Amino acid sequence: MKKLYLFLVYGILFIGIANGESIRKFGVKPSNSAETNKINLQKAIDLMSPKGGVLYVEPSDSSYHIAGGIILKKNVSLIGANAATPRGTSHATKPQPVGSVFKITDTENVFITVESATQIKGIQFWYSEQAIKDPAKIIEYPATIRLSYEHSTQGVTLNNLTFYGEYLTIDFAAPKGKISELLTVEHCFAYPLSGEFIRIDYCYDIPRILHCHVNPAITRKFAGSYSKEIIDAVIAKKTYAYSINHTDNAQLIDVFSFGTYGGIYLGGETYGQLTNFNFDCVAVGIHKIGNNTFNRNWQIAQGSIIANTGDKIKDIHPIIIEGVGHTAISNVEAFSGDNPALTNHGVSYDFLTVKGKEKCTISMFGCRMRNYVADNPLTVLNKKAIIQVYGCIDKNEEIYKYQK
Repeated sequence: MKKLYLFLVYGILFIGIANGESIRKFGVKPSNSAETNKINLQKAIDLMSPKGGVLYVEPSDSSYHIAGGIILKKNVSLIGANAATPRGTSHATKPQPVGSVFKITDTENVFITVESATQIKGIQFWYSEQAIKDPAKIIEYPATIRLSYEHSTQGVTLNNLTFYGEYLTIDFAAPKGKISELLTVEHCFAYPLSGEFIRIDYCYDIPRILHCHVNPAITRKFAGSYSKEIIDAVIAKKTYAYSINHTDNAQLIDVFSFGTYGGIYLGGETYGQLTNFNFDCVAVGIHKIGNNTFNRNWQIAQGSIIANTGDKIKDIHPIIIEGVGHTAISNVEAFSGDNPALTNHGVSYDFLTVKGKEKCTISMFGCRMRNYVADNPLTVLNKKAIIQVYGCIDKNEEIYKYQK
């Protein structure tokens, strides 16, 4: 029986790293210095890139301290043992995570830059020196993961990743002329102290952001949640958890944020679909811009927005639309209320604000609008806007009839 048990255990381990090599084989160890681990991990990646393959991050009760500046070269996958751990794994006796954990203290370098045909999966990224309670001590680290500035980056998958204490999580904003394509971010959990979880720019073939979660309770299991003062400082930066620019046919499904100034920014040169979302304790839930009438259109459906924070009530809007193009909004609910985790007003100003001077079109169906202080849930500052509203309920629990 003992032999059978060992056979099963080692068989499972073998399946987990099939066609791959442990990073420990290349001298990446919890006992090493950050610089030594960086050098050894980069050597392993360089060796793996020509043939392609997997580097396996063996789980440990001591994290791998690694300096930044790593290049994940084409064809290489970096895979750990963890599913996403949105409240943190927890050491038995120390305030730290366990498993496949990279410990980061480098304040000068992007931690890891990804090239084409790469994958990062099942890893926790821990900034062990980041502030949890005092906003004056927030460390503004460079991005944890960034696409290459040297090459166009095509075909990157980030899956089942958890980030603790980072400042900017994922930077997929390519330089102009270095267009990226087919970027997938799935089942990733974080609370970036810049308020920016992912930014995408110049991605012209279907980026996908799926099942991602931004929440200040990310470190609860081993370090406690972020303080109210930290969350207020993040909101004060007036950034968006999700930011999409110069992007074709973006797909965002099941995305969540809590305690950021904005939920999602949809730039003027974008189009796509946003469905099954929740933006909680924000000042602006969705800010959509459009720069032409041909394909700068968004379909937004099945979501909720709790807009309640910001400097002034007049600045709190679940949805802002400006520029040209069409926006279809279906089955979106907005409500507000108090939340002790952050400073807030408990209400929004309206449901939708429409800005601009050029013709835009908006259709709304089945929306529930409440807890706004304005007389009208729609603030229409654009006289050329064409808006149709069907089956929407206002704060008085009555059918809302829009009159232009």
